[in-house]
Amino acid sequence: MLKPTLIAVIGPVEPPLLTAWIGHYRLLGVERFLLAFHFPEHVPNLLRHELQAVCRRSGITPSGTSGGPWHEHTNTGIRDALRQQAQHGWHLFADADEFQQYPAPLRDVLAQAERTRRTVVGGLLLDRVAANGHLTVFSQESGLDLDAVYPLGGHLTHRLLHGDPRKIVLARHDIPLDSGNHRAPGHHPDPNRLCAVHHFKWRAGVVDDLRRRVHHFASGLWREQSPAVREEAGRFLTHVDRHQGRVNVSDPRLAFRRVSLERMPHSWPAEARAVHTTWQPPAPGNRQGGQ
Repeated sequence: MLKPTLIAVIGPVEPPLLTAWIGHYRLLGVERFLLAFHFPEHVPNLLRHELQAVCRRSGITPSGTSGGPWHEHTNTGIRDALRQQAQHGWHLFADADEFQQYPAPLRDVLAQAERTRRTVVGGLLLDRVAANGHLTVFSQESGLDLDAVYPLGGHLTHRLLHGDPRKIVLARHDIPLDSGNHRAPGHHPDPNRLCAVHHFKWRAGVVDDLRRRVHHFASGLWREQSPAVREEAGRFLTHVDRHQGRVNVSDPRLAFRRVSLERMPHSWPAEARAVHTTWQPPAPGNRQGGQ
């Protein structure tokens, strides 16, 4: 049976989110997790220990823990070291706020890729937010799952932030990926079979994280490879400042509607293909803020 190794670099997320994330991928059929933690200087020791405890309770031994600046190349270097450790076969890539949803069982997705000689499988971000657009905390105390806390899904990343919503979610072990797992140069996923990558980034704490990112990249404390990440963060901060600290879920451009991790949106294949095949990075000089 085809079973991928999950490769991930985990930062300072909420322990309940990491618990839900591990459970989600176990339900998809993932058995082997190769995870590494990286914690910037501001992360308290208590949170570091809690996240490591989540892994222990889940029967996962992290491959390593590092600290210090989160340069733009940091994730890529750690990811590629994990890939070397994973060796042959298929690798699955997911950040801790990315919950992938496939149009078929994972083993069938991989079998289809091998039959058609595809070396990668693609996905598209589906940004998840609270019903009122507020940046809500995800905690165990509420007793609510991710679908209940963040019921809306839409296209925030590319339509508001001008970020690349495309993801390589699965790749053969010998296929190199660019930063952020957005592309595999020279290798193209099937645009008719794109995974929905439910993106639970827009939670409580994200504003502080993005303000820190903008400051550290702009000051040189963290090294960037291009200004794109900083500019995307700036667009989000401008947007929430204009809308009293929340995402404007009524903006028709963002196409927010109720979605679920249980069932892929019926319109997803055509919707994802249209975005995936037409998305272009913003033109040089386009520095407008989020509306």
